[in-house]
Amino acid sequence: MKTFQLHAEPRTALGKKATKALRASGMVPVVLNGGEVVTLPYNGKLLEGQKVVPIEDGKGIITTDLAVSNEAVRKLIYTPDVFAIELEFDGVKRMAVIKDLQFQPVKDTLLHIDLLEVSDTKPVVIEIPVKIEGHAEGVKAGGKLTLSMKKLKVKAIYTQIPERVVINVDSLGLGKAMQVGDLHYDDFELVNAKNAVVCAVQLTRAARGAAANAQ
Repeated sequence: MKTFQLHAEPRTALGKKATKALRASGMVPVVLNGGEVVTLPYNGKLLEGQKVVPIEDGKGIITTDLAVSNEAVRKLIYTPDVFAIELEFDGVKRMAVIKDLQFQPVKDTLLHIDLLEVSDTKPVVIEIPVKIEGHAEGVKAGGKLTLSMKKLKVKAIYTQIPERVVINVDSLGLGKAMQVGDLHYDDFELVNAKNAVVCAVQLTRAARGAAANAQ
């Protein structure tokens, strides 16, 4: 997975009025999730923009409110590629991936980014684009290859997550489908439903006619 370097500024002024002013200045609010889990009440030192959010009995998680410029994230957001983000703020660096994006429903402008902090010890789940390779037997016989799932959920240490989930369809016959449970990889796990159809070779009218004539 490619790495994207992103500089952010700690954000301490929260609330609707502050958020509106931030967006008007060409910035986007960001929350970095997945930080250190701590015991409540927490008396440790927090960096600027950080707070402790309760998550379960007696536990909390450190999150960080940040802001980034629209221009800085343009090549990160408007692309089919998936990046590991080297996030720098307040003199520290964190590795993260995109957890969620919020857009304005009418203008489709970017409103908010949720990031998830990652490490080389804890697996994460990320949706990764599918790439089909090969020439299916069923297509050679006159069928049509269809792709039902353009992305798959991959679980792995972030350094092991591929840029694309490559699926070879050479052996996929006419009228046959390939499910998530049929796919196996050494470095990562697919966590979609095992019976979900990823791709299939559908019978075309010409293929049905050829099959009928052969009988």
